[in-house]
Amino acid sequence: TRRMQLPDNRPPAEGQPLVRTHLTPAGRVTDIFVGIYHQGRFLGTLGLGINPNPALVRSTQLAREVSIGVFLAVWVLAILGAVVNALTITYPIKELVKGVQEITKGNFKQRIDLPFGGELAQLIDSFNEMAERLQSYEEQNIEELAAAKAKLETLVFSIVDAAILLDAELRVLLLNPAASRMFGWEGDPVLGKPLPELLPEDLQQQLARPLMQIARGDQEAEEVRVNLTGPTKRVIRILLSPVSDPRRQNLKGIVMTVQDITREAELNEAKAQFISNISHELRTPLFSIKSFIETLYEYGEQMSSAERLDYLEIANRETDRLTRLVNDVLDLSRLESGKQYHFEGVDISAVIEQTLRTHHLQARDKGIQLRKFVDPDLPLVWGNYDLLLQVMTNLLGNALKFTPSGGLVTVHAHLVVQADGSPQAVRVAVADTGIGIAPEDQERIFDRFFRVENRVHTLEGTGLGLAIVRNILEKHRTRICLESKLEQGSTFWFDLHLYTEEGPLEFEVQPAETDPPSCAWREHSHQR
Repeated sequence: TRRMQLPDNRPPAEGQPLVRTHLTPAGRVTDIFVGIYHQGRFLGTLGLGINPNPALVRSTQLAREVSIGVFLAVWVLAILGAVVNALTITYPIKELVKGVQEITKGNFKQRIDLPFGGELAQLIDSFNEMAERLQSYEEQNIEELAAAKAKLETLVFSIVDAAILLDAELRVLLLNPAASRMFGWEGDPVLGKPLPELLPEDLQQQLARPLMQIARGDQEAEEVRVNLTGPTKRVIRILLSPVSDPRRQNLKGIVMTVQDITREAELNEAKAQFISNISHELRTPLFSIKSFIETLYEYGEQMSSAERLDYLEIANRETDRLTRLVNDVLDLSRLESGKQYHFEGVDISAVIEQTLRTHHLQARDKGIQLRKFVDPDLPLVWGNYDLLLQVMTNLLGNALKFTPSGGLVTVHAHLVVQADGSPQAVRVAVADTGIGIAPEDQERIFDRFFRVENRVHTLEGTGLGLAIVRNILEKHRTRICLESKLEQGSTFWFDLHLYTEEGPLEFEVQPAETDPPSCAWREHSHQR
């Protein structure tokens, strides 16, 4: 505010300040000038001007204090503003961010409870409403998924085929009881274990390549047929199917369905054998008929009457043989087609008598004794006359065919009574003293297309007779039973329901523990 000037424009000496006092319009002032030296070298001069005016001094001090107060007030307000901002804006936003993170993690039970009003309160309420809806939606989805999972597990557990669900690393996630029984895993904890380690060695080798191809995505699905060796030889068919995400980009697992097709394979083999047999059986009589007729046609005039009759008899016999073969096939087809038959009261004695008359000459020609043991006055049985006649014809025909000359074939029919003496059923049996049936053949003797002669002799037959017998007796609500020993003979028997006006008199049929049945023949009447 004023000009300061060194006296005589000369610097003060080192250690000797200059002091100058003089009057100014503002009052008396004092100026002090101090020389600044460093190691004897003059660097400059410091000038201090002192204004002794009390009013000006007080004004300056007040301005300084006011400035300091304003500065402190501004900082206090800034701090208070930051605190208010943290409490009113930053804190609820942090809580909202934390809540959103919990929702992202799947915790839909997250809620925010802060006492704020205005727009923040609306935001918090909207967040809580969103979380509540998500929780309700999740619970509904979980319930639906649980129900769907329960249905799926029920379906998987109820199917006959074995089903195994694997993850992408081929670990077992789910399997049904059929799979546990098939691979012998009952009672063993297999969930979470790698499937290749659980399977038999021969099955591991055949499934390793298709499983790895599906796991890598190189194969969509694969069907494998495996012949299992061991105590019980089986043929199984395995279908491998991948389980992918909706976009079919990532593999989630593999479904493995296993079917035991041993029976199917056996039937196919038997059917192939039957076709071979039937072709041979058809071709042989046709060839014989054609040969003898051609001979008669070309050389009949040169042959004697006895020779011509002999040729005609052979042709007629071969024709009968061909007719029986075709009839057997047609009979079995008709029985298995579900055709309805009429059942009524049947005199089983008449059925037996007609069957014996039909086979009497055959037994005589072969040198076999043919006897019957039939109780007098047997009650009527519930059945179909023609079907029962076919049963007796097939059983008696087999007995004569498999009994050598000099043997004995007997037919039995007697009344079976209950413990209280009341009639229960009529038991019919055909027994012979023939070659018998081996135990391993008894297990399949009633199957279609199966012929015992393939194993023990070369007698002709189609393998359909006993299958027809079993089918007919099943329609009569009963079952065929067998007792047989090699070189001692066989006994086939069955029980028939008694006829009443209300229908058949029911009795408890012995449950089949094996197929075909092997029942205890308690009435060995043929040994009397």
